[in-house]
Amino acid sequence: MSKAMVVDDSRAIRMILSRMLKELGCDVETAINGKDALGKVQQRTDWSIFLVDWNMPEMTGLEFVQEVRKDARFVNTPLMMVTTETEMNQIIRALEAGANEYVMKPFTKAVIEEKLRILGVLQ
Repeated sequence: MSKAMVVDDSRAIRMILSRMLKELGCDVETAINGKDALGKVQQRTDWSIFLVDWNMPEMTGLEFVQEVRKDARFVNTPLMMVTTETEMNQIIRALEAGANEYVMKPFTKAVIEEKLRILGVLQ
């Protein structure tokens, strides 16, 4: 079973993404910001994917991406930004920092599923 981490300060988005991922067969853990996520990420190494919002208090999604990519255990773990940031320079910054995919809010289950298939998380 795929293990997904959803990192978003919005309770509603965490719930929506968690439900979608569970319906797709994933085991889901959530975090309220990048700092919270980093603490949880360190507790296991079998993550299949990180889905991360950009704008969060304490540690942004971009900062989380930069930090998690410094850890050799997670260099190849797929990472998808799921955010309201739509400017091309922001997309480029996220990809340069180590994000593998970029989804803009609002999103549909079909979009999330397609991206998970592209990343090899789903068969």
